[in-house]
Amino acid sequence: MTLRHLKIFVTVCEAMNMTVAAKSLYMSQSAVSQTIAELEKYYDIRLFERLSRKLYLTQAGEKLLGYARHMIRMDADIEKNMKSLHETGLIRLGASVTVGATVLPKLVSAFRQANLSTDVEVFEDNTEQIQNRLLTDKIDIGLVEGEITSSDIMSKPFMDDELVLICGNQHRFSRLSVITPHELEKENFILREHGSGTRKSFEDVMKAQQLSWKVTWTCNNADTIKAAVIAGLGVSVISKRAVEKEAESGELIIKPLVGVRFLRTFKITYHKNKYFTAHMNNFIDLCINRRNKQSI
Repeated sequence: MTLRHLKIFVTVCEAMNMTVAAKSLYMSQSAVSQTIAELEKYYDIRLFERLSRKLYLTQAGEKLLGYARHMIRMDADIEKNMKSLHETGLIRLGASVTVGATVLPKLVSAFRQANLSTDVEVFEDNTEQIQNRLLTDKIDIGLVEGEITSSDIMSKPFMDDELVLICGNQHRFSRLSVITPHELEKENFILREHGSGTRKSFEDVMKAQQLSWKVTWTCNNADTIKAAVIAGLGVSVISKRAVEKEAESGELIIKPLVGVRFLRTFKITYHKNKYFTAHMNNFIDLCINRRNKQSI
């Protein structure tokens, strides 16, 4: 049974006359009668009594009238709300920790200025967790620094990034102009957790250089890493974007490494079967257009 059947039924109930209902619906009387007959056949019950060429609702008809009006109202609400969502929109963003702390706030701010009616929700965690949320449709778009392992997730580069070696201003590295790679093997490292893109980037480069490392503190955020390094509890390799203020103030010192660089790319990620609204495409375009703009 269709919504059209119910709308015709309600119109007949309001007019209690097939001819009048047909005129208001711009239909023939026979078409209206046929629709009512189809309803009665479908539910196998009489909806109207026809007495002395007048219509009277049966008990079943009164029951169906309540349901029909409710369903028609629900249909109107659905149409109204869906159109409202099309005009306003919602984007659910996921960001790995470094991207969320250093890049995403300005991106979202720029997007909102150009899309005032669009709401943005943000979830922040490591790359592995962002991938899991994309796979289960808990977010629409992910911005990550780590590598995506699922073949169901697509990715596009949108910004280059570099990890740098940092130490406190009382650490022995602070007195050296450059650090040789093998000096790293003597130090205690304060690093992000497994599943983090920053951790994987660090480990991949160290393995490629055939260097060993000792982790004495594992953190799930950059602020704790910076505080521990400032306190002289070890060294770390972290996004240069994340330590700009501390390096400028002298709390942390960025030390160049001889022959070693930790380079990576921030990526836009999404499920390969994701349906994109215009608002989602606008956000992706904003990220892509800023790929080579390091101002953000």
